[in-house]
Order: sequence, then C-alpha cells, then structure tokens
Amino acid sequence: MSDLDLPTAVSLVGAAVDRRVLESLSAAGLHGLRTGHGHVIQRLIAGPSTVGEIADAVGVTQQAVSKTVKELVLLGYVEQSQDPSDRRRRPLALTPAGRRAVTTARRSRTALQDELAAAVPARDLAAAGRVLRQLARALDLDDQVARRSVPAPPDRT
Repeated sequence: MSDLDLPTAVSLVGAAVDRRVLESLSAAGLHGLRTGHGHVIQRLIAGPSTVGEIADAVGVTQQAVSKTVKELVLLGYVEQSQDPSDRRRRPLALTPAGRRAVTTARRSRTALQDELAAAVPARDLAAAGRVLRQLARALDLDDQVARRSVPAPPDRT
C-alpha cells in the first residue's frame, strides 16, 4: 500500500474495518446488518427519533430512511412505537439486540485499536490520529460526527 495516496489508503482501510466489524457482528449472532444501517443506528444511540428527524439530520430523503428502518425492524434491531401525545409521531428506538450490536461493533473497533497500539509506537499512532482528524475537517465531517449525522456511505455492492 506504500504506493497509494493517503485518501485512497484511508478508503480501502475504512472498507476493511467495516468488513471486520460486520464479521464480528455476525460471529456474535447479529445477522443481516450492513454498513448502510449505521446512519440510522447512530442517530438512535442518543435516543428515540422519527424517520423525518433522521432524514433531516443526515440529509437524505424520508423514503431512504424508511427503507433502512423497515429492514432494521424486520431484523429486530429497531422498534417503532406511537407517541401517546401525538398519534402521528412514530418514534424509533434500538431494541436490546440493536444495543447489543452497538456494543459488539464498539468492542470490535476497540480490539483493532488495541492491535494497532501494540504494533505502532505511541507517537506514530498520535500523529496518524492528527492526520485523520485533519482529513475529517477537510471533508467537513467534524460537525456531522458530533451531531451523529454522517450520511450513509455509498452502496458498495
């Protein structure tokens, strides 16, 4: 990979991290999840939200969010209820399986971080973190990450 430019390397590594996390989810019995589900799940970590609120936050159509939500409900990771004070409002929330998926994915990424920390000097790891944070700023991701509103990745099929 030494002949690749940094953005290409980051893209390839990011896709490999996604695959590793999805493999860990599957190994934990959490099947059917894909990277594109993350934009909905990330919004629900902070608490219940509606399809419209998620669509507005990540800058996609309600139809796109509805399709993802339908998949997540059928898979058992998200549940939809009815707001007793406003029957038109149907908030979504993570189920216990959805929360377990979040915990499992976080553990998988932590294991990768620990593996990296064992193989790379701390100063190099810190420098890499600074470079990646600057790349995130250059791509206007800082605010999106802070608000849990990073849009779904493009379909990689």
